[in-house]
Amino acid sequence: MALRIFNNLASYNAQRLLGQNNDRLGRVFARISSGIRIQKNSDDAASMATSNALRSDARTLRQGVRNLNDGVSMLNVADGAIAEQTSIISRMRELAMQAATGTIGSTERQTVNLEFRAIKNELDRIAKTTEFNGLKILNGALSSSASEKIVLQLGINSNEINRINLNRDVNITPVTAEGLKLNLLTIADKNSASTVVQTIKKTTETLNDLRARLGATQNRLTRAINTQLSAVENLTAAGSTMKDADMASEFAHLTKEQILVQSSSAMIGQANLFPQGVIQLLP
Repeated sequence: MALRIFNNLASYNAQRLLGQNNDRLGRVFARISSGIRIQKNSDDAASMATSNALRSDARTLRQGVRNLNDGVSMLNVADGAIAEQTSIISRMRELAMQAATGTIGSTERQTVNLEFRAIKNELDRIAKTTEFNGLKILNGALSSSASEKIVLQLGINSNEINRINLNRDVNITPVTAEGLKLNLLTIADKNSASTVVQTIKKTTETLNDLRARLGATQNRLTRAINTQLSAVENLTAAGSTMKDADMASEFAHLTKEQILVQSSSAMIGQANLFPQGVIQLLP
């Protein structure tokens, strides 16, 4: 290599390499400190776009899981209320059986009728006041003919397959005294009480059918939640593989880049001594 005073090419080369090594070391520090492999689009544009799309889908599906859980909670509220109504209906049938027998007098029958009317009013009150998040759910809001449907959004788009229509699946017709055709019932006399026994038997079957549909729909929502959670896990894992830093690999790169920076700095010092060789040429 020629000896030059004004242009130390060896030093310039070592400085350029030191700058490159410093840049790479800085990127390694950024990846380790953030835990993210792709700091900007220029690092890996394709992986950046794909991982962001996957993470967005995962977040959307997580909200879908929350929507499904809200749906399960709503159906639990409805089922609990109808369970209590079923218990009331059973007691009403028991009272009707008592009033239908000829072994009790009119006074006792009137007393039995007082309880019959009282618990019938309670059944009606339950139907009219049971609500979830401000929405009354036993007065027909969950019936198939309701004007405003309660639809659960669970997928990443608005396709019908990604929505669950609770009105269609559950179809809870009004379970008020009027809706169950109980509002005019009385057991004030023996003949009326006999009729009520058969009428309430049908009412019990109606409520059991409602609870069966509620249970089936709850099971469907639970299965959907499990499927959503599995999809979220897989999407998150895929996005992590693309974007997250491999810390073991990054620490190995850190050691390498630190050595290169130190050696480059040392070489600059050595290269700066080259021009001093000119002195050796003096006689």
